[in-house]
Amino acid sequence: MNYENLLVDVSERIATVTINRPKSLNALNPATVRELGAAMEELSLRPDVGAVLLTGAGEKAFIAGADLTAMKGFTTLEAFDFSLLGQRVLGFIETMSQPVIGVINGFALGGGCEVAMACDLLIAAETARFGQPEVNLGIIPGYGGTQRLPRLVGRNLAKELVLTGEMISAQRAYEIGLVNKVVPAAELMDAARAIAGKILSRGPVAVRMAKMAMNRGLDLDLGNACALEASLFAAGFSTADREEGIAAFLEKRKANFTGK
Repeated sequence: MNYENLLVDVSERIATVTINRPKSLNALNPATVRELGAAMEELSLRPDVGAVLLTGAGEKAFIAGADLTAMKGFTTLEAFDFSLLGQRVLGFIETMSQPVIGVINGFALGGGCEVAMACDLLIAAETARFGQPEVNLGIIPGYGGTQRLPRLVGRNLAKELVLTGEMISAQRAYEIGLVNKVVPAAELMDAARAIAGKILSRGPVAVRMAKMAMNRGLDLDLGNACALEASLFAAGFSTADREEGIAAFLEKRKANFTGK
């Protein structure tokens, strides 16, 4: 598909999706959110895509937030629909079978921070900044920020970020568990591709099942979550990947996984 606000590239089983609105610091308007959803749905169906990198165009911003020019005239119903649209798209990103790595090259604020939190892993440039500044505008986060942030960093730290609306550095985001790794800006994409490549070298079915187990299990009590894990663990024994993986380990060679 052709997109007005995105760039999509696939190379060596890694798809790179770039929010391409650098003049507005990659701010999210309804059209961009819809395109992001369509792109992710298309990539989720492609057998030649094993991982997705999500980033922003330019050096200043991953996504600086929602497009206030588009939002300022919203009616209550339009605001509600815009929130639900974003939540649907981020929910899909969070649960799609391929791992999604957020490549945070600059400001990840408001909706940008919420998009980042829907990714499976986050690699941030040292210059990146994170925050949920919506209270400064007299509103609250609408793309899951009040829900995902406490689940990622804990209730009190999340309340501090949401209620003060202050930004934090990439290093602080790493310290509180929001970010997996912080690297110099010049090394950002190489670091993200290296992690994606490492994931792609593992059993594809196992990666997919492990992601599902963790995502679904977080919404269950521990007993039911472990029962889900046991079911997916057992399902893995019906795959060719399991046979190949164990055989390769015992034979001290590299596994040749087929995703079957």
